[in-house]
Amino acid sequence: MSISDKTRKSLEKIGLTSYEIRTFSSLLKDGELTASDLSQKSGVPYSKIYEVLGTLEDKGWIGSDDSRPTKYFPKSPKTGLETTKQKMEVDFAANQSIILNELVPLYEKSGTSERPDIWVLSGTINIAAKILEMVESCRSEVMIALPEAGQALVKQALPKLRSLHDRGVKITILTSDKMDKESLKAITRVATVKVKKGLFGGGIISDKRYVVILLGPEIGSANAETVAIWADHAGLAGFAREYFEYLLKDSKKS
Repeated sequence: MSISDKTRKSLEKIGLTSYEIRTFSSLLKDGELTASDLSQKSGVPYSKIYEVLGTLEDKGWIGSDDSRPTKYFPKSPKTGLETTKQKMEVDFAANQSIILNELVPLYEKSGTSERPDIWVLSGTINIAAKILEMVESCRSEVMIALPEAGQALVKQALPKLRSLHDRGVKITILTSDKMDKESLKAITRVATVKVKKGLFGGGIISDKRYVVILLGPEIGSANAETVAIWADHAGLAGFAREYFEYLLKDSKKS
């Protein structure tokens, strides 16, 4: 049994070394091994094996017993991932603090200002196309505030939302209490849906970074052209997300 190249690359991306992957793979195959047996089976040099076993144990991927010689065994990949994730978050927070403390004052002294991509979109077709593009490219989380007049967009976006749901993307939809029951039932199958009375605004936040905020009439309004802002800006998306979560608290589950 060998780990696929795709999984091997993913393990490397979350911080496991080639030696660590080979060692863990050997343990998955044989269940429980001594350091010398592991060195032979994994191809990791004996001079390196104890260091590799130590880092794998720290990262939560393996355990060891009290026998002589010590035997090592694999832990659940879920445990390994969770421990690695927690360690990365702690390390990230520590590094973030160091970086911000030194670089923010330098940035402020430089007198430059951020130049995020911010576009004004007009017309229902253009806005709908941008929203569908954002939904399609979303990787981890999408939050959608959908006014009553956005029902046509629901029907267009549904196949893409199903695809995201199947890929494990977290989908949260806040919608008007006037949304028709058929559309409501369809989106409830693929998302966490909450209903808010009198929801008049709309927008979408993708992966905590990309945001579309509707400014003009609701989608479908015949009186005037719909206008929206699209931005690739983590700060603006963060502000929109906080407001979205504030509205969620005041809504009822569908």
